[in-house]
Amino acid sequence: MKHSSKIAVGAATALGLGVAVAVFAHPGGMGPGMMGFGMGGPMMGRMQGDASFADDMRLVHAMLFDHDKIIRTVANLPDGIRTATESGDPGVARAIKAHVASMENRLKDGRIFNLFSPTLPVLFDNRDKIKTTVEMTERGAVVTQTSGDAKVVAALQAHAVEVSELARDGMAAMMRAARASMGTLGMNR
Repeated sequence: MKHSSKIAVGAATALGLGVAVAVFAHPGGMGPGMMGFGMGGPMMGRMQGDASFADDMRLVHAMLFDHDKIIRTVANLPDGIRTATESGDPGVARAIKAHVASMENRLKDGRIFNLFSPTLPVLFDNRDKIKTTVEMTERGAVVTQTSGDAKVVAALQAHAVEVSELARDGMAAMMRAARASMGTLGMNR
């Protein structure tokens, strides 16, 4: 790789990680215009796909901040996954329910919300091959997703691992995913 390409990849990685840190570390979540992510900002098309993006970001931010209050179990099924994501904290439980409902609607509508996940593009590209059942509980949600397509089943199971890492490690897991994503960006050049 040429020296100038390495510098460009390094700059892109630093920018991406800086944006992730700014977005997730900012106590109020994302605000209009923050780091170019507000309405009409230069990164809008890449990261902010629709009007509800900021609301979804606030939910993710809240759950990352309170990740230690989340209890998550995953069962791999022969044709998919069953996850239970819950919290004894009423505010975190509300955030989980709102996030699950939003992501279910996004999948149905094909409106991807992706922050550094290699599995979500596969799932959204194959959303017509996924059957989703959501049961809201007092403390969160139980989600069952199945598919007859082996590639989709593998992506569902891999995505469940990604989400479990976020619930377990919070911001540290998000930063690992951001670094991995930025590294993949550099590999494609």
